[in-house]
Amino acid sequence: MIAIIDYGMGNLRSVQKALEKVGAKTVITQEPSDILRSQKIVLPGVGAMQPAMEKLQSLGLIAPIRESIASNKPFLGICLGLQLLFEESDEGGNVKGLGIFKGKVIRFSKLKVPHMGWNRINIKDAGNLLFSGVKNQSFVYFCHSYCVRPEDTGVIATTTDYAIDFVSSVRKENVFGVQFHPEKSQDIGLRILKNFSGLKE
Repeated sequence: MIAIIDYGMGNLRSVQKALEKVGAKTVITQEPSDILRSQKIVLPGVGAMQPAMEKLQSLGLIAPIRESIASNKPFLGICLGLQLLFEESDEGGNVKGLGIFKGKVIRFSKLKVPHMGWNRINIKDAGNLLFSGVKNQSFVYFCHSYCVRPEDTGVIATTTDYAIDFVSSVRKENVFGVQFHPEKSQDIGLRILKNFSGLKE
């Protein structure tokens, strides 16, 4: 069972439908007990970090998220869900995130925002099982104005060129994060979600 965390800021049904299309069993939930019982977790999201963190806090979901990650469950953050995994964001001031990855979330400087539409991923982490069977320079779908800047470049899984090279996905052990939307990325996105659903603890 994959728990899809509902904190009121994500296209939950699209994520759920995409996962179910590749054969995964899912539950959309706000319950800490569901998160702790699940085998895998997806944290989707659209919007800003501060209200997202406030909502996760008010629902009592921060502790079970951290506990689940510490227990080695496969965990996937999507778009804002990726950004929430970092220590802080420039959006709305220095907003504190979950701190799973060291580093910051920063706004694109002097570039048109949001970065929206199809763009390529340059795979840096060849051993990353999330991208098994995905060709380098595959197109995926983006919609964001902020990007992550990891302190440890060793966690960078893919980069993408948007006048500058920005980090479009990360990995650290059982934790994965993607800036793009796999649920909107057609066959490539479905392959990524299928790979995630097949990961073992």
